[in-house]
Amino acid sequence: MLAGIFRQASRLLLPSDCTTCDQPLTDDPTPFFCRQCWGHIRPLQGPACPRCHRPFASPSATAYSPTHECHDCRTRDPHYTQVWAAYAYSPPLQDAIALFKYRGKVALADSLGALLVQALPRNLETDLLMPVPLHPNRLRRREFNQSLLLADRISPVLHRPVSYRNLVRIVDTDPQITLPRSARLRNLRKAFALRAPQEVIGKRVLLIDDVFTTGTTVNECARILLESGAQDVAVLALARSVDAGMMPDSSLPPSAFNQREELRA
Repeated sequence: MLAGIFRQASRLLLPSDCTTCDQPLTDDPTPFFCRQCWGHIRPLQGPACPRCHRPFASPSATAYSPTHECHDCRTRDPHYTQVWAAYAYSPPLQDAIALFKYRGKVALADSLGALLVQALPRNLETDLLMPVPLHPNRLRRREFNQSLLLADRISPVLHRPVSYRNLVRIVDTDPQITLPRSARLRNLRKAFALRAPQEVIGKRVLLIDDVFTTGTTVNECARILLESGAQDVAVLALARSVDAGMMPDSSLPPSAFNQREELRA
């Protein structure tokens, strides 16, 4: 209650608006977002690929074959065994990740970490958490690794250590989002390495990332880990990019989408 009173008082002195809907903030507990917008962040539901949990467009996809995998998992046979990314990469979560990742709003780490904790799968078994690393050049520019901050929030819940110095990015590649898939694969070739391979021998490793898009980055990380003796590699991400038809129903106002491109700049 005292925290709510403090937030309301501070926002009277320093007014600010919700990043997504532009409405004035009062005692809303999440930095930069109103209660209503933040409440629209809901996990994806319905039939999904049993390996990467990508949503299927039709319930019939798994009605007669519960182990039916998506096209990508069937044809590319990724090195990771499971991917959990519970939320769609769409506003307001997309806005929050953009503020967190590109604008340095690390105050959002607790709220985003709480979303990740809420969506942890029940059957998650792991020995070691590893955030997807940034190249030192990018880390110096950003001043933090967003995946490490998320890993720090779930480590106490899973009671597992975070290894953040072992898996390293040794090639400063172009941002993956700007490239087609074939170029992404070439872009990541020999981009990662392990400083202490013996640390992962026989371990079940959980890679932590903020957004799961095509999976090429985590797949390359998984390959390095398995070649070094890891028993299993799974992936836990905060959000995933999905087709528009797979988005959860939302009643956000049109203004909710006004600042998306501005945040990416």
